[in-house]
Amino acid sequence: MRNSRILTTAVAVVIGSALLGGLFGGRVLAGQDGLSQHYEAFTTALAAIETTYVGEVDSERLVYQAIGGMLQTLDPHSSFMDPRSYAQLRERQEGRYYGLGITIRVIDRAITVMNLFEGSPAYRTGIRRGDVIARIAGENAIGITSDEAVKQLRGPKGSTVVVSIRRRGYDRLIELEVERDEISIPTVQGTFMIDDTIGYVRLRDFSETSSRELRAALRELDELGMEELLLDIRDNPGGPLDQAIRVSNEFLPRGDLIVYTRGRIQNSDQDYHAREDGDHNDIPLVVLVNRNSASASEIVSGAIQDHDRGLIVGETTFGKALVQSVYRVSQEAGLALTTARYYTPSGRMIQRPWDGTFDEYLTYAMRDQKPADHAMSERRLTDAGREVFEGGGIEPDHFISGPIEGFDPTAFGRLLAARQEFATFAERFSAEGDTRIKDEGSGRQRVSPGFVIDDAMMADFRSQLESRRLTLDEEVEEAFVSDAAFIRAMMHYEIDLALFSLDEARRNLTAHDPQVQYALTLFPEAARLLNVSRQAGVVAAR
Repeated sequence: MRNSRILTTAVAVVIGSALLGGLFGGRVLAGQDGLSQHYEAFTTALAAIETTYVGEVDSERLVYQAIGGMLQTLDPHSSFMDPRSYAQLRERQEGRYYGLGITIRVIDRAITVMNLFEGSPAYRTGIRRGDVIARIAGENAIGITSDEAVKQLRGPKGSTVVVSIRRRGYDRLIELEVERDEISIPTVQGTFMIDDTIGYVRLRDFSETSSRELRAALRELDELGMEELLLDIRDNPGGPLDQAIRVSNEFLPRGDLIVYTRGRIQNSDQDYHAREDGDHNDIPLVVLVNRNSASASEIVSGAIQDHDRGLIVGETTFGKALVQSVYRVSQEAGLALTTARYYTPSGRMIQRPWDGTFDEYLTYAMRDQKPADHAMSERRLTDAGREVFEGGGIEPDHFISGPIEGFDPTAFGRLLAARQEFATFAERFSAEGDTRIKDEGSGRQRVSPGFVIDDAMMADFRSQLESRRLTLDEEVEEAFVSDAAFIRAMMHYEIDLALFSLDEARRNLTAHDPQVQYALTLFPEAARLLNVSRQAGVVAAR
């Protein structure tokens, strides 16, 4: 009953806030009596279930699912977060936590390392992707949940934990003592010069540190002689609105409108302008986007496009123009509620429509793309008079399909990526000169940076597929040949990522990435567009 009272209080906080105008403003006060009746109906039903239902009742699950179901009738992005989901959201927004610096997933009852951050305690100790954490502090970890593992692996800064790792090619467990530390979750995941003048930055997410990370990356490229920039925001799902504004401001002059929002609650109608001249508002700019670029990514690409500041290249973006406000309700749970819509500077509302079950909306990234047809009523104009259209995401100035790291493979190639075949193949390799793990294991191949995917590696990869029950029949053989460039590039990328560095992996991949290679040919046009935007700015100032 105690849990019921606590969770009922959570519902009361949500509805009570509505009555007071905390979430929705004073305009709902007229509906106070109706909301009180709905709240009474809910609590009466919950009490009846708890006291009379024939089976055992999990009050927490009942209330959480009830709130979640209520929000799912609104739109695809309003949601209720239990304490675990809410904590994960806050970590992502803040960009830091205390632990080892790994992400894990349970695969066949085993706690498996899916990713780790460069420079983290796990990275320094020698843990790598694909490792299975078999024991934690001497206790068997096989069969435990990921939540249980996280509780045991995290702890105060400076404390240690002993983990026993099972790794492919090693006959016995590898025992490692890892000292916990503050983990910074980087959102800039790739900074380097593509050639003597073109710099590359990949912004993979938005958090409270993104604009600071981006400025640091751009300063680094400035020192290396950058004169043009390729900004890669593909697969970036978005994040805090203020960070989207600050990132956009880096490339725009003071006063330019970046985005504006309109909603029902107090202060939801806001116009956001560049507050200062961006440090990089005078270099040719190409922005890479794809079908998984959403929300804050679309604010950035929309502002760049509407002000003719740079070229947008790739696929049509996801089309999420709903702004969520996040509220902490009770017992560390949270509520993400859509409170406004945002519009690009030209007045575009780019939110895609959704069906009643959200199925078509949520599976957007799985469907093939082609440029859309638009009605003239959807037409808007950029500062220089170029046509852009609202409804359904930011359409690129130059469309080129490439849903997987810039490639558009066959269904067979997409299956290989979905099954993690490339990451699995990388597990058999070790880096020359890596002494973090003294025991070298058996049957492992050692490579150095700059290695080449040769025919022997391709044959080994084919053998892996056959051993994992992927039969290479005639149709698949044809796909294997047509996807050869994609397969080689992804094999190289995953080995680089596992053994060397993210910059090394991304730099080598860009040399083969079709979207990147196409974007590099467009910098003369980007330079001309920059001149157009300058002239438009002068006219506007007059």
